[in-house]
Amino acid sequence: MGSRSNIDLAYIAGFLDGDGSLMLQIKKRGDGKRKWRIMCTICFYQDGRHEMPLYWIRRVLGIGYVSKRNDGMSELRINGFKQVRDILKNLLPFIKFKKEQAKAMYYALEMLLKNDQLKDSQWRKIVDCILKIQEHNYVTKKKKTREELCLMLGLTP
Repeated sequence: MGSRSNIDLAYIAGFLDGDGSLMLQIKKRGDGKRKWRIMCTICFYQDGRHEMPLYWIRRVLGIGYVSKRNDGMSELRINGFKQVRDILKNLLPFIKFKKEQAKAMYYALEMLLKNDQLKDSQWRKIVDCILKIQEHNYVTKKKKTREELCLMLGLTP
């Protein structure tokens, strides 16, 4: 990651609190042994006419990509277990409104990064984290239930 000061980190945390989201998702996949994968994302949103702060955040954090959406919005997306965990570690002291989501994401990523062969009990804790994050996110699509998430992971409800 690029060079950061606490002031920069506090600004980025505030931007995340107001115009960002944290997503921890189980995505279906057609290849490989598993029919799913875990995806984590930090996303910052801004009207496309005023997207320069997204490039500044990208430069400070040293990661991510900015894209323009069809609805006139621009977004900076950062994916990857280690990358997202490291960014959250730096932002957590400054996050105010999405603190519980950030803690849940950080906790889940710590588990995912420590062990490639998680036990069912650990997968259930990750499901709990997904539900905590999704509980506080504004989503237009239907949110998955605990039962649906457990079924995707092959866990008995």
